[in-house]
Amino acid sequence: MYEPTGDNSRTIDWVDDVVEIIDQRLLPNQYVVRRIEDVPSLVDAISSLAIRGAPALGVAGAMGVALAFRDTDPKRDPGRFQRVVQSIREARPTAVNLAGGVDRAYANVPEGRDAVLAEALAIRDEEIAASWSMSAYGADLVAELVEHPRVRAMTICNTGGLAAVERGTAMGVIQAMHEQGRLEEVIALETRPLLQGARLTSWELSRIGAPYRLIVDSAAPFLISRGATNIVLTGADRVAANGDTANKIGTYSLALAAHRADIPFVIVAPESTVDSATRTGAMIEIEDRGSAEVLSIRQIRIAPPDAEALNPAFDVTPVDLITALVTDRRVIRFDLGDTLDTVALGTHRGRNTEPTIERGR
Repeated sequence: MYEPTGDNSRTIDWVDDVVEIIDQRLLPNQYVVRRIEDVPSLVDAISSLAIRGAPALGVAGAMGVALAFRDTDPKRDPGRFQRVVQSIREARPTAVNLAGGVDRAYANVPEGRDAVLAEALAIRDEEIAASWSMSAYGADLVAELVEHPRVRAMTICNTGGLAAVERGTAMGVIQAMHEQGRLEEVIALETRPLLQGARLTSWELSRIGAPYRLIVDSAAPFLISRGATNIVLTGADRVAANGDTANKIGTYSLALAAHRADIPFVIVAPESTVDSATRTGAMIEIEDRGSAEVLSIRQIRIAPPDAEALNPAFDVTPVDLITALVTDRRVIRFDLGDTLDTVALGTHRGRNTEPTIERGR
């Protein structure tokens, strides 16, 4: 491990023939980059949330297949190679990007390691481009949905560059609004039990100089009812074919509150998170991360010794509570009758669209 001197490190990248990640478990107190040289270390990093976020997991999965070549020859021992790859694929079940990244890279195994690595790097570059495109589409949509010139946005978990490779999904939209001078405030949920909002989102908002306040998760529906925010922006870990969306636990509560308050609830996620093979949200496997994360904080026990806990990492928001889905290639207005089947790639309400934010500006 080492601490980089600059501020431009990607969340995940391929450097000197190994995977490098920002260790998100240590933020905001330490900014540390880990070098991952084998599959078991990568699986541990994924399972322990050292690397997390749907787009970043897709990149990690693909790079993991390249790492698998280091210890196992797929031609000499194809069975073992498949088991090693499967261990990456199954490290976290809810986010479709992880399995998708593994599968895309694995399809290139017959062509050799160089072909696998090339595919992994292509996925990385696609996710970077997707983040910039989502920022543009999302900022344009917010301008349509929110009449007030200054936006007060609420968000949950972490959807910035840490969850992607650069910039992010919902946080990318928030950053775009901040850059345009249209952001009044972000209300960020702390996001129990691992506090990704308090630790990571607040860190990212501070870095870009955006105004924000943190709240406990249970305060969000009440604050929405009192007009504290005029839009809710979240990411997604899987979008089913009908538009039902799995995201960090607590998202469903925000959607219900936004619906009651008649404010927009918008999902921002790349096309790689849309899973056409999953018909509805009822089919999405929800990861339970066990009791320890709920019963302890930073390994300090806060509950009685005999206490047990339920710890679903995600919930599912039904499509009828979602105003719109913004991807890197289209905007689907569920509130106006759009579906994933009826909105073509590259369109927004039937219009051909081009993002209005240039990458790097």
